[in-house]
Amino acid sequence: MRMDKLGKELEMIRLLASPEDYTVEDICEMTGVSKRNFYYYLHFFRDNGFILFKHNRCYHIDRRSPFLNKMLDLLQFTEDEAVTLRRLLTMVGENNPVVNNLKAKLDRFYDFSILADMESRKKAAKIVNTLYEAIKAKRVVKLEGYSSPHSMTVRDRFVEPYLLMNNNNDVRCYEPLTDQCKTFRISRMDRVVMMDLRWSGESKHTQVFTDIFMFSGDTHRPVRLRLGQLARNVFVEEHPAGAKLVVPDGDGRWLLEVEVCDYRGIGRFVLGLFDDIEILGDDAFKAYIYNKVEAMQARLTGK
Repeated sequence: MRMDKLGKELEMIRLLASPEDYTVEDICEMTGVSKRNFYYYLHFFRDNGFILFKHNRCYHIDRRSPFLNKMLDLLQFTEDEAVTLRRLLTMVGENNPVVNNLKAKLDRFYDFSILADMESRKKAAKIVNTLYEAIKAKRVVKLEGYSSPHSMTVRDRFVEPYLLMNNNNDVRCYEPLTDQCKTFRISRMDRVVMMDLRWSGESKHTQVFTDIFMFSGDTHRPVRLRLGQLARNVFVEEHPAGAKLVVPDGDGRWLLEVEVCDYRGIGRFVLGLFDDIEILGDDAFKAYIYNKVEAMQARLTGK
């Protein structure tokens, strides 16, 4: 039946749009389609507004797909709607669990520290609009007065913007000067000016991946941990989509092998349950945790 086929198509889109790495075999098993039909669906999706890419034998739908952008435009609240709804929920009070759940969901998708400030909202909207037009036209922009906490500088940056992220709070860009792709915060820009220069480094516009801890980036860092029962339970409860990554290792221990874009998410998990976790790899993550512990000890002792 056509409705059954449509259900499989929708489920396949959901799996391909997930940050999880599902192999062709995984998707075929979960949707009940053959490999031959799976590749037929891929061609169908490409012909209907989806951008697909392959990573580690796994297919994904690119966030920049026109179809997804159109759906987000229909489903998301406008900024004014979000602020009004947040105010109404606040007036109801703090004792209603449904209201608190709705507020938490809104807070995850909207930066109300920006939305509450009308001038900041206007400024951010103008910047986002300029970036959006530059992305469509494939033009270079100048980020005027960009404040960088990493380099501790405030200066102009010439970049090629190619992906708005995190509800338009961030933009992913290629910076020719450093020959790197970087994520820039909209709130740290004074102004954005579209230049009369077309992109020259489009081939270097790397895909952005989101790990299970909701950090995004274009690099994958492998981490391998041995978890005790408590750490395993906390991980599965906080990240149910990652339950399949945890496998028994005997004697009440569990192995977790995961790729992350940033050590901060998994670092927070490990440091919070340090007594119940053994770090097996990789060496770069061990060094990250070692430096964090050393820095915390120095702060506590004042040395």
